[in-house]
Amino acid sequence: MRTPIASTATLGAVLAEHSAQRPDAQFLIAPETGRILDYADLQRLSGQLDTWFDARGIGRGAKVALYLPNGLAASALFLATMAAGRVIAPLNRVSQPSQLAYVLSHCDAALVLTDATGEAVMRVAGETGGATVAIEVVDADAIDAGPWQAAAPRPGATEADPDDMALLMYTSGTTGTPKGVALTHANLLYAARAVAAWHQLGPDDRVLSALPLYHINGQVIATLSPFVSGGSMVAPRRFSVSSWWDSAVRWRCTWLNMVPTIIAYLLNEADKAPPTLAGIRFGRSASAPLPAEHHQAFEARFGFPVIEAMGMTESASIVFCNPMPPGERRSGTPGLPCGVEAMIVDADGREQPDGERGEIWLRGPNVMNGYYKSAQQTAAALADGGWLRSGDLGYRDADGYFFVTGRLKELIIKGGENIAPREIDEALLRHPAVLEAAAVGVPDPNYGQEILVAVVLKDGAGCDEAELRAFCLDELGRYKTPKYIRFVDELPKGPSGKVQRLKLAEQ
Repeated sequence: MRTPIASTATLGAVLAEHSAQRPDAQFLIAPETGRILDYADLQRLSGQLDTWFDARGIGRGAKVALYLPNGLAASALFLATMAAGRVIAPLNRVSQPSQLAYVLSHCDAALVLTDATGEAVMRVAGETGGATVAIEVVDADAIDAGPWQAAAPRPGATEADPDDMALLMYTSGTTGTPKGVALTHANLLYAARAVAAWHQLGPDDRVLSALPLYHINGQVIATLSPFVSGGSMVAPRRFSVSSWWDSAVRWRCTWLNMVPTIIAYLLNEADKAPPTLAGIRFGRSASAPLPAEHHQAFEARFGFPVIEAMGMTESASIVFCNPMPPGERRSGTPGLPCGVEAMIVDADGREQPDGERGEIWLRGPNVMNGYYKSAQQTAAALADGGWLRSGDLGYRDADGYFFVTGRLKELIIKGGENIAPREIDEALLRHPAVLEAAAVGVPDPNYGQEILVAVVLKDGAGCDEAELRAFCLDELGRYKTPKYIRFVDELPKGPSGKVQRLKLAEQ
């Protein structure tokens, strides 16, 4: 197995090396159209973009916004723009117009690359935010008809510094104004190489991922980790249960990049899987906690291990990961530190011993230098010594595995007692009729907060409020049993599939 390229320090240099050594090796596959790009195609695109950007006065280090649906063009332009020495700023396709207007103005974009359906949205966002930005409409399913086609590709790697910004990724902004996480070439390459090494990825590995490219998981895990290892990726426009397994088998994928929502839907329609999935080495689950029941049921049904992991935008998508076989995978934990240092601290920033709960702090070469144009938010997030305050609550066991019990801002405080929403979720997921569940705290005059849980039932399942409340009494006890149970068709989620509890509480 060939190890990831470790001698090169920028994305452009990695691409140039791949193109020189293995120009015909496939990298990007669009399953709906069958279009395939190899490393030479990407190198040529990056060189053309470099020339084209220069002709438009968009110099190296300038911000280029990307407002495209998943697919061939989005993945290719995401990677090739950074390799050409510009900063890519992916925009969330499900953001509200006010958020898009803010981000477009705040990120100082010199150009927006979008498709025909996104053009009007971007024009309104630019005008609303007061940003003067050029808009270029491209084909979401192709790169060979773009306006850069007439540009002569600049040969070799684009000059850049490892500490130059490569990616400007905005957080979801569910609790306020979105924050721009500035990640460098060095941040991204370190994170991608850590993932590739952890999962033992090589040139023969191919990932299937439908996670959106405007989320850090889709960027680093699904795109950059196969890129640094010389492997390849299958990038469908969207997740579909009916086509998922067909794509995995047809394109000979060796691993699957998933989130718990995808796992739940695949389990719910398990009969759509082919009789054998022998070519798949493992599945990876991150971006939200994976319920133990779903984890065990998925492995039993489909016959390959699921590696639970955890990341965050500010750490370029790596934090914790369970070991690959034959290492010990544990349900209910995102695993061991992956490429980072991690510790549990109390409210005063003092490190806590194993078993004690507190906030998770992180440190490593993948951690951002700060938020774009926000010294105050940067100071609040980064502690002395380069430690990142994650905002996650949890503890470490005696074997070094970390357990996440909730978010500081999502903690339910009922009558002075802290209750982790995830504990309520996991109890309800043990009920055979429940597909998804999310608990939140709502105002209460007697306790300060009471527990409300929103529940999505499995197709055809029959269950009422009284049955679920009785079930919770047995599983959780009276104090933690939700006062309110609401049946819903779907839970509000971010682009990675993570439940947006604060939005749920507002609703």
